[in-house]
Amino acid sequence: MSARPGQLRRLVVLRHAKSARPAGVADHDRPLAGRGRRDAPAAGRALAEADCLPDLALCSTAVRARQTWELASAQWGTPPPVRHDGRLYAAGVPELLTVVREVPAEVETLLLIGHNPGLEELVLTLAEDDLDDALDRVRVKFPTSAIAVLAWHGTAWRALAPGTALLTAMTVPRGAKR
Repeated sequence: MSARPGQLRRLVVLRHAKSARPAGVADHDRPLAGRGRRDAPAAGRALAEADCLPDLALCSTAVRARQTWELASAQWGTPPPVRHDGRLYAAGVPELLTVVREVPAEVETLLLIGHNPGLEELVLTLAEDDLDDALDRVRVKFPTSAIAVLAWHGTAWRALAPGTALLTAMTVPRGAKR
C-alpha cells in the first residue's frame, strides 16, 4: 500500500448479533436471539481488548442493531456518542459510504453497526489489501457479530474511497453459553 497523506483512521464494521425471527414481527423490529444477546457483549469485549474503541458509533435503527450496540458498548467504561441512522438499515455500499463520509474529521475511529450484505460488500470494496487472510475470510462469510477493522490515511472521512484501506483484522467473537 502506498503512502497517503493524512492521519491514520479506522473504520470498525460490526454486523449486528444473531437475531430472532418471531412470527408477525416486521424485519426492522426483530430483536436479538439468545445467541445474539451472548455474542454482542463478546463483540464489545473484543473491541476493548484490541484497543479499538470508537470515537463515534453509527448504528442502524433496526432493533437488532440497536440492541447489539447497547450490549457491546456496555462493556466499555464510557461509551462514545452514537447516532442511529435509518439510512443504514438495508443499505448498500453507496448509501453506507454516503453516511460514513458525513462523519466529522476529528473522529479517528468510527464504529459502523449494520447489516449484510451491505457491510460485507463495503469491507470488500474499501480494502485494497489485508493482513493475514482477512479478506479471504470476509469473502467466505461475514457472519453475525463479525468485526472487520479497516485502516486508512486521510484528512477527512469524505475522502474514504474504494481500494484505499487496509483490512487489519476480521474476527467473530462468540459469547459462552451459560
